[in-house]
Amino acid sequence: MTPAFTTSTLRIMPREMRMMTERVFSLTRLPKGFVLTATDIVMYSQKLGLGGFALLETRFDELKEADPARIELLSEQGSRLDLGAGGEHAWFVVPTLVDLLGELAAHYGSGSVRVTNAADPDELRVAAALAARNGLSVVFSGGDEPLLTASSKTLSGDLKRDEPLLWDLLQNGTAIEAELWWRVYHLAQKALTPDSVVSRRHAGPLIVNDDGTVIGRKDNDDETDLSFLTSIGTGKTRKESAGS
Repeated sequence: MTPAFTTSTLRIMPREMRMMTERVFSLTRLPKGFVLTATDIVMYSQKLGLGGFALLETRFDELKEADPARIELLSEQGSRLDLGAGGEHAWFVVPTLVDLLGELAAHYGSGSVRVTNAADPDELRVAAALAARNGLSVVFSGGDEPLLTASSKTLSGDLKRDEPLLWDLLQNGTAIEAELWWRVYHLAQKALTPDSVVSRRHAGPLIVNDDGTVIGRKDNDDETDLSFLTSIGTGKTRKESAGS
């Protein structure tokens, strides 16, 4: 899969895509631990030509209300499960779906899960690609209620063979329309603490007090420029302290 880069696109690598996704998801109601299970999902969606970061932007208002606890097992018949998404976005069904497919494949050799009532159900295709890292071969059958069927496969230990999509991402990144990427970047920045004298004083393992004294680790190989921190001034920091 060769990225098609033009003058209006950027080549974005996995590190940046994961970072922006994690920050945007941290602006939602998702449990913080859950966010870490979902940082590759938008990246895979983009690479597969699905909704990707454009969908992340357009669905952001709905994603903010995410509640994966609504996802529930509706029925179980041997190696066949029905999973109710409870209206949650397909991206947030993917981690549970991959876990269930892995459990069925380990117990029965193969198994299938039908997903009902998921928003943007075609995005469940991401689960088929992500499941490769768990030693699963997954077939996606689309529609409003997609069916995903999994069987076990033997991992070779060669990432290029076991996870070709991830390998391609790591080697080539993926093309994203530049204006879209910068809009996502600025949205993700809202997850960060605004830069201020106070935020800079408390960065890393050190705390710089209002009077310039330093509390915390002072390793010999620590490259923190304390002169910069303390020179921000006793003037401004004292004003803030006095006003607080």
